[in-house]
Amino acid sequence: MARLAAVDRPREKLARAGVEALGDNELLALVLGTGTRFRSALTVAQDILEAAHGVQGLARIGLDELYRVRGVAESRAARVQAAVELGRRTMAPVVPERLQITRPKDAATFLLPRYSGVRVERFGVMLLDQKDRVIRTIILSTGSGDTSLAHPREVFRAAALASAAGVIVFHNHPSGDPLPSEQDYLVTKRLYEAGQLMGIDMKDHIILGNGCYFSFSEGRTA
Repeated sequence: MARLAAVDRPREKLARAGVEALGDNELLALVLGTGTRFRSALTVAQDILEAAHGVQGLARIGLDELYRVRGVAESRAARVQAAVELGRRTMAPVVPERLQITRPKDAATFLLPRYSGVRVERFGVMLLDQKDRVIRTIILSTGSGDTSLAHPREVFRAAALASAAGVIVFHNHPSGDPLPSEQDYLVTKRLYEAGQLMGIDMKDHIILGNGCYFSFSEGRTA
């Protein structure tokens, strides 16, 4: 097996030229730390990137897919997922205590770095006080897109327990396209009607895509 000259190894290259000079496979090789007896960390990193269809896909690749890559076992898969999550958290803006939501963009700015870009659909709710300040955000269910993910009972039980005056419900589309389906429209209608009965204002339903969102209150993608 050919060996890289020391000057071209990712760690030495980083020290010499800076982290910006490293390719995606070199950065991932540093995350992996080591390769295997017969495969270098760079080779394993390249195979992971191919399995993920590029560096952007690392945010959506699951453990089962990582384990299929030759040379990736539990510890290396854990390193990859931890690095991706750490990167996601660095992109999340620092939120002042009791963030106030005055428009859909405020909610989307908070939600996108935290809940988009995952390979399964998650449905959640932002609970708001009477001044539209965030009490807390809760993921209520995870799975495939159907009405059971967004049952009004779960949404408004959480709101009642928190004494919330309003809610913003949200879910992500794993495809990255935030345009609503017919089912999304039906779910939104059910939730709005349930909120009226409960006396809790359902202010919006936001669908999260890759770097963009759809707001039902605005009726458009942004």
